[in-house]
Amino acid sequence: MRLLLVSSSGGHLAQLMCLRAWWEKHDRHWVTFDTADAIAKLEGEEVTWAHHPTTRNLPNLLRNSVQARAVLHDYRPDLIVTTGAAVAVPYFWLRQRRRTSSVYLEVYDRIETPTLTGRLCRPTTDLFLVQWPEQQQLYRSSVLVGELW
Repeated sequence: MRLLLVSSSGGHLAQLMCLRAWWEKHDRHWVTFDTADAIAKLEGEEVTWAHHPTTRNLPNLLRNSVQARAVLHDYRPDLIVTTGAAVAVPYFWLRQRRRTSSVYLEVYDRIETPTLTGRLCRPTTDLFLVQWPEQQQLYRSSVLVGELW
């Protein structure tokens, strides 16, 4: 299986790293920011460095959308997995054209209110996972997987 793992750096990336036992068995490509923590964690991995900041930054949303179109075309993933944040939005919106499956894992630390990225990606997500029972109340038809930490 060809995986495309998309996330912001920092805590979002750390949560994807918790899934190493699963993703290391597959071909994979990463999309994240070129921050010191991401560069260190992804040494030796195939990475596309996204444009940041992304939160409510329209020029970078457009740049990342162009980039997403190219990455989806060139890499042709079978599955896109993300923990957010905004960098994932264009990948989830554009992946439907290629009929690529998607999994969104809501972040660990947002329990009482939905994330903006979760709200934007939810309508296009095949499988929406949450880590807390309280998050299930925020996202209908989500699947509770429990804590990853």
